[in-house]
Amino acid sequence: MHCPFCNVADSKVIDSRLAAEGSQIRRRRECPSCGERFTTFESYEVVMPRVIKSNGKNEPFDEAKLRRSLMHALQKRPVTQEQIETVLSDIQIKIRRLGERDVSSRTIGEIVMQALFCLDHVAYVRFASVYQDFQDVEAFRQHIELMQQREH
Repeated sequence: MHCPFCNVADSKVIDSRLAAEGSQIRRRRECPSCGERFTTFESYEVVMPRVIKSNGKNEPFDEAKLRRSLMHALQKRPVTQEQIETVLSDIQIKIRRLGERDVSSRTIGEIVMQALFCLDHVAYVRFASVYQDFQDVEAFRQHIELMQQREH
């Protein structure tokens, strides 16, 4: 690590501790040249796969878009913000565990539907109605019947 004071290419780590609830390492460093001390933080970088849309377009994974979709489906439902954050994290973990560089939006939608099915059935149906593009009440009814069969 370069010294921010004299720009020497190397510094000595004199102390390391966990920070940010274990998601970072705080390192106290000292420059062997000028003797100044400084702190650095080290954290992991998680790379999400790219998303292949139904039209074939390839775009970066967008956590904000996923969050908006979940919030829309869960609007006015008895679900806490903590539950939403947990589901959001679980969905991203499942997507990363696929081990693919590119994942179809359809696969992501299925993962989201599984998570919502376990969390809140009304939110699940709301999300499914947009995701599956129901065109009439009959399509809704069939999907709800399938959902009820899955429950039993």
